[in-house]
Amino acid sequence: MTTSFLADPDPTPAAQALIEADRSGNGYVMNLTRLWGYQPHTKVGLFDLLAGVAADVGFSIRERGILVAACASTMGDAYCSIAWGGKLSEASDEQVAVGVLTGSDAGLTDAERAMAHWARLVATDPNATTAADVQALRDAGWEDRQVFAMTTWVALRMAFSTVNDALGAAPDAELREVVPPAVLDAVTWGRPVGSQQV
Repeated sequence: MTTSFLADPDPTPAAQALIEADRSGNGYVMNLTRLWGYQPHTKVGLFDLLAGVAADVGFSIRERGILVAACASTMGDAYCSIAWGGKLSEASDEQVAVGVLTGSDAGLTDAERAMAHWARLVATDPNATTAADVQALRDAGWEDRQVFAMTTWVALRMAFSTVNDALGAAPDAELREVVPPAVLDAVTWGRPVGSQQV
């Protein structure tokens, strides 16, 4: 069984460090980690950027979960939809996670609803956004620096998802054990969990 459309890369100390971080943090090696073994420094750099963006404006895990779940579901990315749907369900509850994944946004505050809507706009067609869309974020309580940060966060997550999806990284089978069934059932797009790549 392969974990993407590419053969696993030759092991390097940097790639092995990613693998060991997965084993210690997750208890298994994620399919996407093997894929990013081709350029471990790129994955580390991307995640450092993401961490910096979130830290600069203090986005909570719930807010990051809303952004990723809204963006990934709009893109049709099952991997990040499931993984972050699970994280969002831990930070809130599974009904909130399902609501964001399916676009109903049930259980979100007005500010969070505006955030999810913006993430979907950016993921759908960034050239179609308008000044009125940004004003709606302001009206919901977001400052311009936060709007910039959420836009940057979504754009970076889109880049990550695009690489994973284009190269066939399927959601890890292990996600079935840790993600609520309602979240798994809500994700009807993208590659199935634990599917074998050919």
